[in-house]
Amino acid sequence: MSLLELHGVTKSVRLPDDSVLEILRGIDLTVSAGEHVSVVGRSGTGKSTLLNILGLLDAATDGEYLLDGVPIGRLRSRQRARRRGEGFGFVFQQFHLLPGRTALENVIAPLLYARGRMFWRRRTIAADMLDRVGLGTRMDSMPEHLSGGEQQRVAIARALVRTPRVILADEPTGALDLETGAEIMTLLDSMATENDAALIAITHDLAVASRAKRHFRLGDGVLTPLDLPTEDRAPDDVPISRADQSPAEDEPSDDEREFVS
Repeated sequence: MSLLELHGVTKSVRLPDDSVLEILRGIDLTVSAGEHVSVVGRSGTGKSTLLNILGLLDAATDGEYLLDGVPIGRLRSRQRARRRGEGFGFVFQQFHLLPGRTALENVIAPLLYARGRMFWRRRTIAADMLDRVGLGTRMDSMPEHLSGGEQQRVAIARALVRTPRVILADEPTGALDLETGAEIMTLLDSMATENDAALIAITHDLAVASRAKRHFRLGDGVLTPLDLPTEDRAPDDVPISRADQSPAEDEPSDDEREFVS
């Protein structure tokens, strides 16, 4: 059984002029535990909307979403909130760290809603997670005193501190330089593999997308398979930056060309 299943999922909103805007149209997607999946698309194609539906932050207009075989539409709002808090970890482009709180306090925050042993050991658990992402010596630092890469590591520690089964990453490297972004994706990959968690990365960056085992393109609200070389299959074929390619190199494929700005 797949961990996540979307069948014919749509999302539309009614505009002030009473017209209907279709954001997602007939999305089908299955993701198993331990899988790394990427979804590529330009801004405004519905990537974040898809992520919000997957993460139980938003509801589909139509279609079916199964989580562990259970139809999400049949759950009450409190049950959905509990599943979201216990089973999902969110990593966003803009970090969203709590101002005026230390790195440790930011990572502790999700554990305030935990139960039992995890709640009572929240400080130790959060400190251990920060140490694992390489910030063991920066626990008492405020966000404004951390670099962009360090802030993203805090955000990742916060997302993973409850050992989620699903990691949803929305442009996780968009605010970072290339080297730091590569480090962040390596960290996400390793943590997901260790916990047998599904990792779904929403991105416009082909280098980030190529790290996944399966790739999809989202355009005009429609999700279709995308053929990209994966890192383990052809690591030298996916450039970190198109600006680093010389004119003599091979021309990009049609799929690649569409997403290179």
